[in-house]
Amino acid sequence: QVQLVESGGGLVQAGGSLRLSCVASGRSFSSYAMGWFRQAPGKEREFVAGASRSDDNTIYADSVKGRFIISRDYAKNTVYLQMNSLLPEDTAVYYCAARFAYSTEVFRGGYDYWGQGTQVTVSS
Repeated sequence: QVQLVESGGGLVQAGGSLRLSCVASGRSFSSYAMGWFRQAPGKEREFVAGASRSDDNTIYADSVKGRFIISRDYAKNTVYLQMNSLLPEDTAVYYCAARFAYSTEVFRGGYDYWGQGTQVTVSS
């Protein structure tokens, strides 16, 4: 079993920044690839960013490329999502997810564990 706990969400003005954190526990953090997803009201959950098991490969959704950065801290069993130049359309509940594989995955069905989510609201 893996437990994932997100934090760092909040209310921010457009153009601002937030850093989300996701602390993992239960199994070796280096055993799984990580992903961040988001879900806005009335929309399906969508892929945002992912990092491979060894953090040597990262991928991003086109909508966040150049603005968001995913990173991992193995000493803290934590994955981060640094979000810069935030837009109102980034407003959503953000979830981190883990999958027992080397590579990250853009499809939500490819993940084995999910956190409870953290709300990000960007005002215009």
